[in-house]
Amino acid sequence: MSKTYSISELANEFDVTTRSIRFYEDQELLHPSRRGQTRVYSSKDRVRLKLILRGKRLGFSLAEIRELFELWDETRSGSEKQLHLMLSKVSERRAALEQQMKDITMVQLELESAEIRCRQALEELHQKPDEEGRSADNTTSADTKRSSSSATMH
Repeated sequence: MSKTYSISELANEFDVTTRSIRFYEDQELLHPSRRGQTRVYSSKDRVRLKLILRGKRLGFSLAEIRELFELWDETRSGSEKQLHLMLSKVSERRAALEQQMKDITMVQLELESAEIRCRQALEELHQKPDEEGRSADNTTSADTKRSSSSATMH
């Protein structure tokens, strides 16, 4: 008799919630048998859960994972068709990640440029005198005298 697993055993082993496992079942990615109301997962279900989680880490959608499973289930031993599909999905994912890296680099450059412009504008504000002859970060000597004498009066 092959080993079986409870939903909580699989959840603990793979550090996922039982709700996630039930969701994968609802999506027809897992097919546990039942003993009354209790789900009983086979070794095949355990491997499928491991593959689902690996596929998600690689960025595959559940629909893509289902498609790969369906091809596998057609032959019971995998197929050239499945391997070609997997290679195609890997290539698509790699291209998407490369585009994301380019996009991130572009956003970083734009942020750097915006930061430089903001710092330059602040610098100019601090150097420009206002209408009363003060620079933004300096007071006139008359202002300094007024604030000194008011401080001594209090």
